[in-house]
Amino acid sequence: VGICKQEMLQKKNAVLVDGVVLNGPIMDSKAGEKFVEEACKIIMEEVIQKADDITEKVCEWRAPETLKQILDLEMRDTGESHQKLLQLCRDVIQYSVKTSKNVISSEAILYANLGDRIMFTKFFLIRITMLLFLFRYTYEVSPVFLLVEEAVIKKMIEFIGWEEGDGIFNPGGSVSNMYAMNLARYRFCPEIKEKGLSGLPRLVLFTSEECHYSMKKAASFLGIGTENVYFIKTDDRGKMIPEELEKQVQRARKEGSAPFLVCATAGTTVLGAFDPLDKIADICEKYGLWLHVDASWGGSALISRKHCRLLHGIHRADSVAWNPHKMLLAGIQCCALLVKDNSGLLKKCYSAKASYLFQQDKFYDVSYDTGDKSIQCSRRPDAFKFWLMWKALGTSGLEERVNRALALARYLVEEIKNREGFQLLLEPEYANVCFWYIPPSLREMEDGPEFWQKLHQVAPIIKERMMKKGSMMLGYQPHQGKVNFFRQVVISPQVSREDMDFLLDEIELLAKDL
Repeated sequence: VGICKQEMLQKKNAVLVDGVVLNGPIMDSKAGEKFVEEACKIIMEEVIQKADDITEKVCEWRAPETLKQILDLEMRDTGESHQKLLQLCRDVIQYSVKTSKNVISSEAILYANLGDRIMFTKFFLIRITMLLFLFRYTYEVSPVFLLVEEAVIKKMIEFIGWEEGDGIFNPGGSVSNMYAMNLARYRFCPEIKEKGLSGLPRLVLFTSEECHYSMKKAASFLGIGTENVYFIKTDDRGKMIPEELEKQVQRARKEGSAPFLVCATAGTTVLGAFDPLDKIADICEKYGLWLHVDASWGGSALISRKHCRLLHGIHRADSVAWNPHKMLLAGIQCCALLVKDNSGLLKKCYSAKASYLFQQDKFYDVSYDTGDKSIQCSRRPDAFKFWLMWKALGTSGLEERVNRALALARYLVEEIKNREGFQLLLEPEYANVCFWYIPPSLREMEDGPEFWQKLHQVAPIIKERMMKKGSMMLGYQPHQGKVNFFRQVVISPQVSREDMDFLLDEIELLAKDL
């Protein structure tokens, strides 16, 4: 029951950017509150009050294919009704294993979202004891969540553009990148799983100098070594330069090293840059290298028909990290590693074949026991909250979130250009808006070392003042030789044009005496 666009356009000073109305929030919080109340009532009646009832079954067994039909796992273009979502919550509880008497798992989590069929507000996370079995290693102990994860991964793979694939949800994009690095190494030399690092050539990998720091951490953790990570130069927009990549690959081969992986970035942390994936893929194909795309931040642009061009060529990747908890706000944590290979490479790389969990003579299809392709045993059902959100909003609702966020970023950019004292670092192509605020006392100074030294001190002072006042929080950083600048990343559907105006007004207010 959200505010329709026609009503919003009638509001005074309505602003339309790229077809998106930016005045005011676009969600009905009252409908969300009502949903929470009804969902909590279901949890109380179906879980809490029945926890000590010895007549209740431990599980309501259904075979995988049957349960798929009961749960209606498909994510559609439009969202489901309020009542349909509540029924999904009931079904999830009914067909999950009950754990009130379990000696290991005494705490569980049900993830749900607020809202109605038009638009949700934010997510709510209810922690209660003795709810659902969350050890997602076999189908028998976690039937609902394993099927949900399978359905969500399949849908995400479609948006990447692969005909088939595999994947798994992980605790963070950093872990997804580590998975991908290890998987690429296993593909390059499968014997490493049993024989270890001894006797291997010097393995090297390539990534952008703007990459996420998790690449260095993964190389260190996996025993590859940070000195064997070749950081490729970027252009002035923060994009990897393909010609520099090929030079470094050739250099590594001449040195007698063994190149095995290129990690491209789709949405860098600071500048929001997207590497040229098609050109990088050409080089990977030429030299037989695994191409991983860290799209933890930028992957959600794939949902938008308007902005998916930012990731042109991603279908040529061998693996992709994508975090729905970022742009799509699926709630931390919600991170997937997606792999083009569908021959069981993930399982071959990570399986330990624990006989007390993964028996091959079970009474159901053991291909649904997917836990052996994870380095974890117990895992949270992170895919579930994304699935329920997707069911509620529909693909069109998720697309609207992306389009609105980037329209707000564009509005902020134009305001920065038009306000005295504000200066863009560069024109953004995503939701990362990087800028300086130059206080009145510095505006007449000549551009030189003294100017930049003084400007470097401005952002930290403004940040301290806003924090102590409690008016807002805004990040800043120096980067690639540039002095401290602010970085506003726009994602929340609650944010409006008025909030962007307040951001700039508040900076001016806090810095008027500098």
